[in-house]
Amino acid sequence: MKKTELKKLIDVAAGRVEADLVIKHAKVVDVYNGTITHGDIAVADGLIAGVGEYSAANEVDAKGQYAAPGFIDSHIHIESSYVSPEELGRLVVPHGTTTIIADPHEIANVCGFAGLDYMISASKLTALDVQMMMPSCVPATPFEHAGCTIDAQAMEEPIKRDEVLGLGEFMNFPGVINGLDDSLDKLLVAKNAGKPVDGHSPGVSGNDLNAYAASRIRTDHECATVEEMHDRIACGMYVLMRQGSACHNLKDLLKGVTPANSRRCLFCADDCQPKTILSIGHLDNHLRICAEEAIDPIMAIQMATLNAAECYGFTDRGAIAPGLKADIVLFDNLSDFAVQKVWIDGDLVGDSGRYLPEVERHDISATKGSFKVKDFSKEKLALVINSDKAHVINILPGGVVTEKGVVEISRNSKNEFLYNDKQDVVKVAVVERHQNTGNVAVALLQGYGIKQGAIALSVAHDSHNIIVVGVNDDDMAFAVESLIAQGGGILLANNGEVVESMPMPIAGLMSDQSGEWVDERLTAIHEKAHEVLSVSGDVEPVMTLCFMSLAVIPEIKLTDMGLFDVTRFDFISIEA
Repeated sequence: MKKTELKKLIDVAAGRVEADLVIKHAKVVDVYNGTITHGDIAVADGLIAGVGEYSAANEVDAKGQYAAPGFIDSHIHIESSYVSPEELGRLVVPHGTTTIIADPHEIANVCGFAGLDYMISASKLTALDVQMMMPSCVPATPFEHAGCTIDAQAMEEPIKRDEVLGLGEFMNFPGVINGLDDSLDKLLVAKNAGKPVDGHSPGVSGNDLNAYAASRIRTDHECATVEEMHDRIACGMYVLMRQGSACHNLKDLLKGVTPANSRRCLFCADDCQPKTILSIGHLDNHLRICAEEAIDPIMAIQMATLNAAECYGFTDRGAIAPGLKADIVLFDNLSDFAVQKVWIDGDLVGDSGRYLPEVERHDISATKGSFKVKDFSKEKLALVINSDKAHVINILPGGVVTEKGVVEISRNSKNEFLYNDKQDVVKVAVVERHQNTGNVAVALLQGYGIKQGAIALSVAHDSHNIIVVGVNDDDMAFAVESLIAQGGGILLANNGEVVESMPMPIAGLMSDQSGEWVDERLTAIHEKAHEVLSVSGDVEPVMTLCFMSLAVIPEIKLTDMGLFDVTRFDFISIEA
């Protein structure tokens, strides 16, 4: 800040100089005192000068509406919205979100640092303040092939960049708990740079949790129960209460929020598709859920603003107070939190659900052509099982956690698995697409419900190889080959024809189209998956499938290297 700018800010605050903007007659949410005050908000050069009685040539009459600090999403993967950073900004800003903490480990697993550079550059073209984390686990585990390997040495220079806030979710929790060198080296890179580290510790408890927290990993967004939440708060961690498109933990965790511990609780979406944002919103929906659960509204707003700012060391935002960024949200009441206007740095960027800035888009050429698949053929989908009993990945409803099951199966004369339409067990395969290894791993999936054709995705957390599920090898192979030909994304096939598809040219993870276009395509894909391919009605066909290779979420998953037992952290045989 220049001396002239500081003087102007002080003069406006004192009332000696007219403000650039005054929001008149507002009910101002004071997140510091936990109260509501009445007054005008004066803005100078994008900063809040004061709350009191002010005037300016540019005045907006709030007419008694509530004014709150801009909302902060504490953990989100932009790639999981299937749209570019510029487009995500267009979608969420009108809902009051002014800052997000983004972890681009999805695109880094595909494109490495070129992906990180693209995300940073593209994020500069949106009004939304995108704070980018350095992906910590590329690949997420050593048990799959990714497009890049980012070790501690490779992190040392990039993490010092001003555009990098800290180290993203540390998914290799066994590596931390067991004090493995590569994990410790990465943690020390962040510590030595003075940057925060996000956590990921599903199901960890007792001394293992103590060991994880002793590293001073700051947050966890994987709590599923109040007990897990309280344990992490007791260890000095912040709990990020998640409500996205795939995982809905907020209502359960709110039962454990009290006036004593609420300041250690934040909001996050983690993975959020356009359909969710367009239909129910973003963090404004978190606030509505809080109201439904009888959480004090000021406490809820603190969780959406100040708590996140303090967690991540943002001294310039999180409240409406003199000298802070003029990130301000106006809404009618403290129950439905219907956002009317949004300012970022004092500029009106959202009005009555509309994003006001012109949308500019960054060049995506550095992220295209990310398919290096060697010698794929239908024959690689054969699954030989030397037993009538096989391990199966059993889908559990309502999330991304799976169960290790055992099923009796049918086999042909070559001991190859035979699909039985009376049994909800089908093949699932992961095809390596980054390093030309030729790897194709095949296992069994139960609870998906598909009875016709196949579905293939190039979105398969976290290494994003191709994942395909189907009832016959012909359609599975056709789906994989057609997906590669379209440059990645999502594809449904039946009887050798494409039933529905959505190309995703940005690393095979994101569309270069609008959120509305993506929503339309996803809606059609979901409808055809249920109506034509008979995927179970209670299964979200895309989001469910893309998590079946995530080898850091219990209990059993499939990577390009084989069937993986997350609880044992080792590969297991298909035979039971």
